[in-house]
Amino acid sequence: MKNKIVFLAAIAAMLTTTVFASGFDQFGYNYQARVFVGAADGVDRTLDGTVWGDPTYANDHLVMKWSKAWNDARFNGAPWTPEAWEDNEWNGNVPGGSGETWHYKIIWVGSELENSPYWRDGGYAIWGQFEVIMDQGVSDTNYNCDSSNNGGHQFCALATPNGYGAS
Repeated sequence: MKNKIVFLAAIAAMLTTTVFASGFDQFGYNYQARVFVGAADGVDRTLDGTVWGDPTYANDHLVMKWSKAWNDARFNGAPWTPEAWEDNEWNGNVPGGSGETWHYKIIWVGSELENSPYWRDGGYAIWGQFEVIMDQGVSDTNYNCDSSNNGGHQFCALATPNGYGAS
């Protein structure tokens, strides 16, 4: 489960970063395009061969994207809306990588979580106002999200519907 926490902590870093620049910065962020592309080492904004002190995922390739509504709410004080979403694709099948791959889709649903009109069956709550509507990947570790296997391809969340935007 530690590995899942590191993945989700990287996603949280994007929620707490407030530096804006044009183009990509040295860490891999491009705030104008609302994207991060690069080694996971840069997601914590410290190029030290680790992700929050853990070297396990530092060499993994990470692509994060977030919607304008997410950006406006997080960085510009706009209200959160069901148009706010965030997407993360981890690829650890790179030299020196973890060997794991994961894809997460996260949407804002509000503090009502499971009782929100924006909640989708099949997801799980995170950060008090968000739902992970897709969490799937490949790992030798069984994260107990799919009891039918002992590692390999696993689905920890697959909400219906699984697309972005208000349903």
